[in-house]
Amino acid sequence: MERQSFDTRAGFQAALDAVFGRARLTLKMFDPDFASWELGSVRNDALLRTFLRGGGRLQLVAHSNARLERDAPRFLRLLHDYGHLIECRLTNRSLRHLTDSFCLGDERDIVRRFHSDFFRGEVNFDEPSSTQSGLERLEGIWAETAPGLHAAVTGL
Repeated sequence: MERQSFDTRAGFQAALDAVFGRARLTLKMFDPDFASWELGSVRNDALLRTFLRGGGRLQLVAHSNARLERDAPRFLRLLHDYGHLIECRLTNRSLRHLTDSFCLGDERDIVRRFHSDFFRGEVNFDEPSSTQSGLERLEGIWAETAPGLHAAVTGL
C-alpha cells in the first residue's frame, strides 16, 4: 500500500499517469467537466490507447461534456476508435452540486481531488479500503446518469 499527496497540476497529472499506466481492466472516472485532466494530450492518448488495446474498459461520468468536445480532439478520436470499450455518461440535474474528482484503476488504485477547482488531493495504490468508498460513490453517481458523449454525436 502506498499513499501520496499532491497539490499541483503536475502532481495530479503524474498521479493520473501512474494509475492509467497500472490499470489493465477498468478505469472509472468522475469529474464535473474533465477540463483539467488533459484527456486530449498526446501523453494521455498514448496511455489510454495502450489500456484500451489490452481490452480495458473506460467509464467517465461528468456534469458536462462541452469541454471534452471543444478542447480534446484526440479524446474524441479515441472515443471513435474504441467506442465499444468507452462509456461516457452525464449526471442528472440533482447531482450537479458534486465538485470532487476521482479516477479508479482496476478497483485497487485511486486518484482523488477533494474539489475539482483545485489540484490538492491524493493517490492511493493497492489500497482496497480506500478504493471501496470511491467505487460505492461512483456506483451511486452512475445510477443517476444518462448516456453522454458518443462518437456519432460528435460528428466523427
